Amino acid sequence: MFNFEGGYYAKVIRLSPTAEPQIYATTRMFGTILENVVYDPVTRLIDLDDDSITENTRASYPLEYIANAVPSKMAGHPKNIILLTCDASGVLPPIARLTPDQTLYQFISGYTSKLAGTEAGLGKEPEMTFSTCFGAPFMVHHPSFYADLLKRKILKHGSKCWLVNTGWSGGPYGVGKRMSIAHTRRLLDAALTGELQKAQYVTDPVFGFAVPTSCDGVPSSVLAPSASWPSKEVYMQKYRQLAARFIENFKKFEAGCSKEVVNAGPKV
Repeated sequence: MFNFEGGYYAKVIRLSPTAEPQIYATTRMFGTILENVVYDPVTRLIDLDDDSITENTRASYPLEYIANAVPSKMAGHPKNIILLTCDASGVLPPIARLTPDQTLYQFISGYTSKLAGTEAGLGKEPEMTFSTCFGAPFMVHHPSFYADLLKRKILKHGSKCWLVNTGWSGGPYGVGKRMSIAHTRRLLDAALTGELQKAQYVTDPVFGFAVPTSCDGVPSSVLAPSASWPSKEVYMQKYRQLAARFIENFKKFEAGCSKEVVNAGPKV
């Protein structure tokens, strides 16, 4: 794994010194470039909570501003592969372990949500989207071409694969609340250190992936989203609706994919 760039950029709207201390600290460092961030013309103090220009406020800063960055910008083959999604419907678990074929299905699907401030014309409510290979505009081949490359790497290097959801918990947008950064960070740590390999898992009844039943520092109601919804019946109805959207979206890729990958999708 390698990185061409000499630094980072981050979205900084409502950045918290508690939840994101390292990134927050860079907004006070000389040399950081702030974009669309409002500041007081007299005191010249910045206000990261001000979204009067746009929600899409950014900071760009050098690699060395993050204490544990790798100076060479190179690493070995990943032991873990994380697919990141933001589920605004509030039904996907915060983390799930994927088989290689499930990984390819999720990779080709590219499910996430467009959020306010990321695109012109998008309102306050998140919009469900499927962006093939999590980067549809940049793909020149059929998605199965990239999926095949990914599968060969996974099998060759024995990488563990995960789907991490940073969307809503306890209900959809407007009812539930956004997944806690602390919970996401804790689950990622547990996945990367191997701690989650020792956990007990249940098979998701709709998507078929494996969901851990416990992780120190993360409430069980967060790990099992249905437990935090007021009604499990409504939860399952919404979950099946999301699964149906996956199935409908994947129809256009089925002809170029193996039967194993097609069958790795959700069942309604």
